[in-house]
Amino acid sequence: MAKHAPALDENGKRKFSIRDSVAYAAGDLGCNMSFALKGTMALFWTQVMGLGLWYSLLLVIVQVWDAINDPLIGTIIDADKHKYKRNKFLAYIWFGSIGLIIGGAMCFLPFPKAPVWAKIIIFIAGYVVWDAFYTIANGPYGSLLSLISKDPADRASLSAWRSIGSMVGNMLPMVILPFIIYNEDESLNGGRVFLAALIMGALGFICFQFMIKNTEIRVDTEINVNEERPKFNVLLALKNFVTNRPAVGATIAAMGMFIGMQGAATAVSVVFQIYFKNTEISGIVQLFAMIPILLFTPLARKMVTKYGKKELSVFGALFSIIGGLGLFIITPDNTGLDLLIYILCQLVYSLGLGIYSTVSWAMMGDAIDYNEWKTGKREEGVVYSLHSFFRKLAQGLGPAAALLIMNSLGYVNNAVDPETGEAFIDVTLLSWDVAVNLRILVAALFLVAAVMQFIGLALVYNLDKKTLAKMNADLGRDVEADDLLTYTTAEDSDNLA
Repeated sequence: MAKHAPALDENGKRKFSIRDSVAYAAGDLGCNMSFALKGTMALFWTQVMGLGLWYSLLLVIVQVWDAINDPLIGTIIDADKHKYKRNKFLAYIWFGSIGLIIGGAMCFLPFPKAPVWAKIIIFIAGYVVWDAFYTIANGPYGSLLSLISKDPADRASLSAWRSIGSMVGNMLPMVILPFIIYNEDESLNGGRVFLAALIMGALGFICFQFMIKNTEIRVDTEINVNEERPKFNVLLALKNFVTNRPAVGATIAAMGMFIGMQGAATAVSVVFQIYFKNTEISGIVQLFAMIPILLFTPLARKMVTKYGKKELSVFGALFSIIGGLGLFIITPDNTGLDLLIYILCQLVYSLGLGIYSTVSWAMMGDAIDYNEWKTGKREEGVVYSLHSFFRKLAQGLGPAAALLIMNSLGYVNNAVDPETGEAFIDVTLLSWDVAVNLRILVAALFLVAAVMQFIGLALVYNLDKKTLAKMNADLGRDVEADDLLTYTTAEDSDNLA
């Protein structure tokens, strides 16, 4: 039987359809298959590899590199003028997807008996390789959205499906991994983590290949390579950024989310090991906490149109503060009621965080317009890159600060390998007092994240609904509801989880 030929548009390209949206969603699913294991790094390198405080320092170093790495690789890709068979971005994604299998596994090489200097080299080398390939795949993937179609409705569909792919990509590892990577005594199994990294890298590769095969490029990407561009002045760019109140406010809120949430993620895993003593249920609890986000997302566009992005996100921050305060409620001797209170407070907290995350990138878009409104210069790349830099920096500061506090509370190298004499963390030996202290730390970190979001959004960010309308009118922009929201990145999804 003859194969049915696909319908073509006026340019001879396959017409946009659900096939494009599903394929694009598979790309973020592939990204998250690799990114999801990042939250396990702190446990692996402290409990299995025994780096302890060294890990805190190294984490900040590699996150600073992460912030530099993104624009560096982005510049290399932009400067590539080679003619590829289908598309430059698809070629880079293909290459990056292969590297993610190798890079992801390198981050979890289980050599606990190696000397400290060797462990440091293994960690830095593994992270740098993984981060480079992740950027090579993820950066061009984000750029593809504008090339698949120029129709706003099509792009809205791609954005929505990317969010779905991102969310599914977080949910699957979140639920499945705890059943795989822990021993019966709730301790982490290094060999299993390494195997899980290989498997998830392979699954990500399959998702990327599906996306590449089913992606149709419909927008011409030819540019004038001889076009003169203004020279970049980093000091002037930084000055413009710090005087842009919406950009600074949105950045403070984002840094709060990453410092508190990713710091808390490190402590939460240990809390489920030694306080709740049930690592298997941890993924299900985190999945349950995403219910408010799933319920709110379909309503977000109408609510933003009615109330405004700033107003809605400030309301969300207040919700998160209430949820964070509730997490301090601890019942004696860790009864079942304690876990129930924890879950309910997480539901309240995640609702507030979900409201903010839904509009966070759209608020940054408004901050770019604000810069143009006040100075006459758009400087889109500068504002986004500096915002991204501080976000990346916060991703390192959060877990690093959390680990330092955890060590001061008793989460220390308290076991010694009899063969090598190397210290490592054995969670089965941690006392109940340490467990309670870490349980309180989790609540404190969540609360810090919510308070920083409130400060950034309510006190610094100054584009309320009325001011935003005036700005858009002065700039001659007709902003429709569909233009108010953007997709969620892998990093954001990880925090929502």
